[in-house]
Amino acid sequence: MKILEMLHVLIGCLALGVIACGQQNPGFISIDCGAPNDYLDDDLDIYYKADAGFGFVDSGTNMQVSTQVIYQYFRQQSKNLRTFPNGTRHCYTLKPDEGRGNTYLVRASFWYGNYDGKNQTPAFDLHIDVNYWTTVNSPHYVALEIIYTPPRDYIQVCLVNTGSGVPFISTLELRLLDNSTYQINSGALVTFRRNNLGSLNEYRHPQDVYDRIWYNETYSRGWSSVSNTTAIVTSTSNDAYKVPPEVLMTATQVQNVTDPLSLILTSKNSTTVWYIYFHFMELQLQEGQFRELTVYVQDKFVETVMLENLKPVTVASLPISGNNLSLTISATARSSLPPLLNAIEFFTVALLPNSPTFLDDFNAVSDIKKAYGVMRASWQGDPCVPTQYSWNGLNCSYDSSPRIISLNLSSSGLNGLIATSISNLTAVVSLDLSNNSLTGSVPDFLAQMPSLRVLNLSGNNLNGTLPRTLLKKKADRSLLLSLDGNPNLCQSDNCPTNNVQPKKKGISVAPIIASVAAVLVLISLGALAVLWIIKRRQIQKGAAITTTTTFGGSTGTLRLSKNQYFTSTEVARITDNFRTVIGEGGFGKVYFGRLDNGTEVAVKMLSQSSKQGYKQFHREAQLLMVVHHRNLVSLIGYCEEFENMALIYEFMSNGNVRQHLSAQNPNLLSWSQRLQIAEYLHNGCKPPIIHRDLKTPNILLNENMQAKICDFGLSKAFVREQDSYISTCPAGTPGYLDPEFHILGHSSQKSDIYSFGIVLFELITGHPAIIRGLESSMHILQWVTPLIERGDIQSIVDPRLNDQFNISSAQKAVEIAMSCVPTKVVQRADINHVLSELKECLTIEINSGRSQRMRNSKRSSEFDATPIELDSPPSAR
Repeated sequence: MKILEMLHVLIGCLALGVIACGQQNPGFISIDCGAPNDYLDDDLDIYYKADAGFGFVDSGTNMQVSTQVIYQYFRQQSKNLRTFPNGTRHCYTLKPDEGRGNTYLVRASFWYGNYDGKNQTPAFDLHIDVNYWTTVNSPHYVALEIIYTPPRDYIQVCLVNTGSGVPFISTLELRLLDNSTYQINSGALVTFRRNNLGSLNEYRHPQDVYDRIWYNETYSRGWSSVSNTTAIVTSTSNDAYKVPPEVLMTATQVQNVTDPLSLILTSKNSTTVWYIYFHFMELQLQEGQFRELTVYVQDKFVETVMLENLKPVTVASLPISGNNLSLTISATARSSLPPLLNAIEFFTVALLPNSPTFLDDFNAVSDIKKAYGVMRASWQGDPCVPTQYSWNGLNCSYDSSPRIISLNLSSSGLNGLIATSISNLTAVVSLDLSNNSLTGSVPDFLAQMPSLRVLNLSGNNLNGTLPRTLLKKKADRSLLLSLDGNPNLCQSDNCPTNNVQPKKKGISVAPIIASVAAVLVLISLGALAVLWIIKRRQIQKGAAITTTTTFGGSTGTLRLSKNQYFTSTEVARITDNFRTVIGEGGFGKVYFGRLDNGTEVAVKMLSQSSKQGYKQFHREAQLLMVVHHRNLVSLIGYCEEFENMALIYEFMSNGNVRQHLSAQNPNLLSWSQRLQIAEYLHNGCKPPIIHRDLKTPNILLNENMQAKICDFGLSKAFVREQDSYISTCPAGTPGYLDPEFHILGHSSQKSDIYSFGIVLFELITGHPAIIRGLESSMHILQWVTPLIERGDIQSIVDPRLNDQFNISSAQKAVEIAMSCVPTKVVQRADINHVLSELKECLTIEINSGRSQRMRNSKRSSEFDATPIELDSPPSAR
């Protein structure tokens, strides 16, 4: 019994010891990536955690550097690393206790150490939250820092595979800073160099309370190192920068009081914006002496500094840029001592153009991921941003703050009840939870989701009675609801109970039917007469307008707000009496218009001689009211007054893609723009859409050159992606039509895949789908196939690009296009595969340009310095 008591005490003491270690560094998060266990670094007096099992990251493999170099760096943090061989983006999530609104130093350290025995240093990108930070590419141990104020209570550091090797990380550290230091007007500050001048020593924690790393630097250009050999008794506690006394006790100075201390730097990138922090402290002032200095940056006065013994002073420069950067410290006329400088920090500005996903959406989908244990390679980092790394299975809108508008968790192995966190996805239009093992009743909150238009719960084990609110939405067709494959779920108002009521005697219904039929005839005649009056009153009162339409082959309803419904008089006014024709399609002419608030619009009028007609007109209106996606042209309004029918769209100011690919158009689309257009087009819609007339004239470009698809009169929408449609009527445009559709009349999403392949070949080659010559015409596939067989990529790509493209990217784009156009449907690529390959193709092109600029992330790639040599960033020794 005594032994058991002693063991309990011992275990309790050990537990308290671990807790004490974990709390000894307030404001710190310290992760030794790949380490087998937690430990205290005695030299740094910092407690490091292993990254496995603490919720920091969801993926990766722990590795050890090669035994041949494991002792090259003495720090424990250099021995292990975490590597990410699978997937594209891998994110660590840091949750500091202090939360948002504070400034943090985030440091990520990397040492390849030939852990895989290949002796090939990889290169990859590093992101801070949803924005690019830097590119990692060094065979040495490097510590990369950024000073950052997060918009949320968490910070995500993401490693992105760019096709140049497997990402890895050695250490990840976060340090809370004083908010009064390192002021950031916009963006973040990336540490370029932090120099401890006139010293042979390097310092970090515990000397630096913020754990900044101060690298030693001495110069031999006639400058001298000075120091205070006595102990510095002054306290820096009142100085927010808190530069360690050990750093400030040394300095470099020029010989003569009249000589300036000048740093001249030549920048290889004139657009880089720099911030510089000068740290001063007087070390050797004698009685009767005086040291007063002026600081200039780019010949612009920054500040005058009068130094007092052992009192630190920090001067922050103005933001500067340009090819030649000059920093000058001069003594004033009344100064008796020459200029000196104790320490200096150089930072570059990292722009943060991307905004994260709307917080409620982020929290909701994170809770869903946790509740169901969803393990998808792409489900790391922000769900929507950057767009090329958005999570598989969801789509987002990108207006101000990105919103999740569809979520597809079909066949994802979900178990248990339908999670309440789903209800927080208030912008979701389409939700697919089909083919899982969900149990329990269907919750009423699904009917309360304000934007939900498509809900698929089929193929689960749901039971009980369907909520009346959902039944009502299904009945009035404001919700497309799928519930098949739930045998224990009652889908009506008359669900069976244990109390069986006796049957009543039959009543003859024939006379009743006859009477009711006569009444209905009279009512229907009157209804047609008063329908327009009712609609006009609804508009005047601001009520929602409901009109019956055809959608996906069945009757549905089109609900419009007052602002969405336009009278024929209003349509004539906003188009200036149909003054400017900007296009013509299957419905009729398209006119330029301007709303009362100044918004430019395109107005598509239904011609009486239209080939497509009333049914297709309604189909397009209904589809675009239900389906909202960043890749679809937005429907702003609708008009239907007897024979006057119009659809009112957002105006796409840059015309269509075919116009931009024309040899006569002087505004040449670059290779990356072409890839971005292709990648935008098929980023998934819920419900799935078969466009049936996908072609470059139907791909419009807005002022930002973002591509959007238009003309949905021939489209079909389905609940499931595998649904198909059989038609005996030809649909589409010659050159883009699915060959199998001609034979079988069978149209599916794979029909659009074929059309998309033709569009992609147009983007690659610049040629139209049908290449017309003087004597004959040729399909683009007939022209391109022989060149592909010869492997002549240079001859395939639009010659107007003048070889301004990455050959690997072009090769991959051609392969993607070919995978879309086999004659047999079963041989064509899946849309998710096409999208994934296009993202990779675009990444190759972007990174080829970036690697040209940032092949080495060493600091020496930015500056050649005279007289100071600012070479590569020092290793964390």
